[in-house]
Amino acid sequence: MVAPGFAEQIEFGRFRIDLESRRLFRDGADVSLRPRVFRVLEVLVRNRGRIVDYEQMVGEAWQGCRVSSHSVTVAVSEIRAQLEEYGSWITCRPKFGYCFELPRADDYVRRGWHCWNWHTREGFENALRAFEQAVACDSADFRAQQGIASTYLMLGVILMRSPAEAKRGFTAAFNRAVELCGLTPELRFHHAFGSFVFERKYAAAESELVKLSRESQSAQIPLVLAMIHATLGRLDDALSEIQRARTLDVLLPSVTVVETIVHIFRGEFEAAVAAGKNIADLQPYSPAGLIHYAQALEFAGQIEEARFQYRTAGLMSAGTPWIRALEARFLAKHGAPGDAREILKDLIRIRRTEYIDAYYLALLWEALGERDEAFRELDRAYEENSVMLQLHHVDPKADSLRSDPRYARFRKLALGRGVR
Repeated sequence: MVAPGFAEQIEFGRFRIDLESRRLFRDGADVSLRPRVFRVLEVLVRNRGRIVDYEQMVGEAWQGCRVSSHSVTVAVSEIRAQLEEYGSWITCRPKFGYCFELPRADDYVRRGWHCWNWHTREGFENALRAFEQAVACDSADFRAQQGIASTYLMLGVILMRSPAEAKRGFTAAFNRAVELCGLTPELRFHHAFGSFVFERKYAAAESELVKLSRESQSAQIPLVLAMIHATLGRLDDALSEIQRARTLDVLLPSVTVVETIVHIFRGEFEAAVAAGKNIADLQPYSPAGLIHYAQALEFAGQIEEARFQYRTAGLMSAGTPWIRALEARFLAKHGAPGDAREILKDLIRIRRTEYIDAYYLALLWEALGERDEAFRELDRAYEENSVMLQLHHVDPKADSLRSDPRYARFRKLALGRGVR
């Protein structure tokens, strides 16, 4: 938390006040406030935790010009309306004044989102602990439940928890958040994203996200739409959504990650390399980002640079088995099958105690020439509802599997669950 009175920016919850430009932002999006109303908010936030009476408010927000108490009431009402679900943080103390109070769990919530934005396994695990600590402080803090829901969603998306476990955690936290604050725009986004990831409800998820895109400037919305379009084989539409996301937030790391993936699916490997290079620049410590850059380099024929990036991602991903499976697949296909089998042995041992996505193990077995084992893993991926099965039909890593007659049965099963 920035100390009041000393900084040009003050942050609280999902908001940021820029004192120099006299603007309020929510998750980076501008929130419109009249100049005088902004000044009232600034006075309240600078004095958070303390009652601001009429005399102080008039002295600081109106520079001593006498106004009616009704004017103050109207200004505070406008602020509450713009803060939406956070408006309850401003309370009225009859005959005393107004007080802006942060919930006791605020520090944990802020820490949770800070860790969440690392986009690594460690970051998401730390975020989950922070949000759970926030719940322990205040079980009625909807922001903590929203954070837990978002974290479980991401743990499922990037294959760090099994789909069943991630869905359970997501659903429980999401439902509790809705009970506490209603279906906010953020929770509508999470619901649509979860419907896509866990339930394969593509049309419903797309419809809701399109509606949200008319109301919000969040770059996350077109990115999820891009993923849905890619799943449905609409790769031109996917690329268009990525371009829209970039106009909304050019520095959002996940933009370049999704862009790299979509270019790989489109067979545009040089473009994928260019996008992947941006991943290395923006997220040099993210193995989940670097592994996609490595794949782009491999398909573009830059094998030695790909080997370096696979190795770097592998060394950084001790707690992310699917990344090691991809590294082993590369080694099996490019002259080091013995090393690949050593990694496979380790992954089989790890699987006894933690989730490893079966789709990536299928790709590894196939690279080692063990196609029967590969199809056994595909069956397992289907039984576990692997997130990656949504993309098997556009993933060039699965090309050789699709040439096998047994693939028709697997595709039929996948189609029955909603996978194209």
